[in-house]
Amino acid sequence: MSNLLTAPAIMTGIGLFFGTILAVAQRFLKVEEYPRIEATNELLPGTNCGACGQPGCLAFAEKLVAGKIAPGKCTVSSDDQLEKIAELLQVDAGRADKLVARLKCAGGQRQAHQIAEYQGFEGCRAAAVVSGGGKGCAWGCLGLGDCERACTFDAIHMNANGLPQVDTSKCTACPDCQAACPRDLFELAPLKQNLYVQCNIPLAGEAATQLCAVACDACGRCAADAAPGLIRMEGNLPVIDYSAGGPASPEATFRCPTSAIVWLEGEQFEDQESIRAEAAR
Repeated sequence: MSNLLTAPAIMTGIGLFFGTILAVAQRFLKVEEYPRIEATNELLPGTNCGACGQPGCLAFAEKLVAGKIAPGKCTVSSDDQLEKIAELLQVDAGRADKLVARLKCAGGQRQAHQIAEYQGFEGCRAAAVVSGGGKGCAWGCLGLGDCERACTFDAIHMNANGLPQVDTSKCTACPDCQAACPRDLFELAPLKQNLYVQCNIPLAGEAATQLCAVACDACGRCAADAAPGLIRMEGNLPVIDYSAGGPASPEATFRCPTSAIVWLEGEQFEDQESIRAEAAR
């Protein structure tokens, strides 16, 4: 009988002992960060888009309070919001260059060779798995709008040529369009980087241009005309390395026979002839 009474008493004593230790630790050893995290999180947009590299706004707020990331990494917040966060945490806002989604393809309905009229599942991912869609190019945009549906910021709309048009004023550089595209054609690039390659075909010469009128034919003229080191040919495609070469200029696009490399003045798929004429003046 005594054993039956002793065991519960011992367990109760152990529980009270450790409970007291935890209470003391909470009272004297706790870090007063939770209010700051909550206050910071309230200043964030709450979109949980992941553009900052964190799984959500709360995780981003925790990194901010810990001093492991700058407020400017949030591409959704306005400048005023970033300044408020910076003032709260007594740090520099660290506004980064604006990133926007760019499409590595300009082969729309008028440029890409059509091998069939696609009437299957209404979606790029389904078409890529089942039949590859109706275009002959196996590396280009399928044009069925998965990216448009995935964009929660209403920044992508399919244009009249069957290509996704990104509204750079609304784009927050979240990775949703990248995740939605089965051919990995979207990339996030600084808005200020005007020189861009709108092709993803790893072929050269007629093998590429027979598939798409605006495909890169790997002639290398852009690399020859650009500042030394800025453009190199890799896998039959131009690779632009802003960190390795001199300043970019529209001249690198002038001799491109297919307009695969372009000079962007904000929005993608602008009238390139007008841009070239203006730059040549």
